[in-house]
Amino acid sequence: MPPRPRNPAGATAVQARIDSAPALFRLLSDSALARAALSACGFAVALADAGSPGQPVTYVNAAFERFFGYREGEVRGRGVVDVLFRGEADVARRLFGEPASRWKLPAWGKDGSLLPVEAAVSAVRGTDGSVTHWILAFADRSEVERVREELASLKAPVAAR
Repeated sequence: MPPRPRNPAGATAVQARIDSAPALFRLLSDSALARAALSACGFAVALADAGSPGQPVTYVNAAFERFFGYREGEVRGRGVVDVLFRGEADVARRLFGEPASRWKLPAWGKDGSLLPVEAAVSAVRGTDGSVTHWILAFADRSEVERVREELASLKAPVAAR
């Protein structure tokens, strides 16, 4: 089969745009891919702006919305520690004190329920090396804690039950 004829410029309009700014195209493509991966992730994920006071939320995925009960519009622009940890300064120091950390701690859902979570926090750095954003991924520890409590009650002396 003969090759398809090309336009007079030698490329399609889309290809011409890609060729004129390959780095920008790659950046946008990578960004779209990363956003799609975060959206599809089964773990609750939030992104927070490290350069703004209170580390405000800039993005949450659907798993975050389901787990914590907040829609993205309700938390975007609010401090992640204010939303999930009731503004506890100690929690903020622990979460954001290291470029990569994991913490088992209680968080609060929108409905006021206490949710045991493991929070994995990682820093995103700019070209100058400064931390620009935080990625926070949350794993539900409710079942683990329920089993732990059940085992503790089974180990307790019979008289104490």
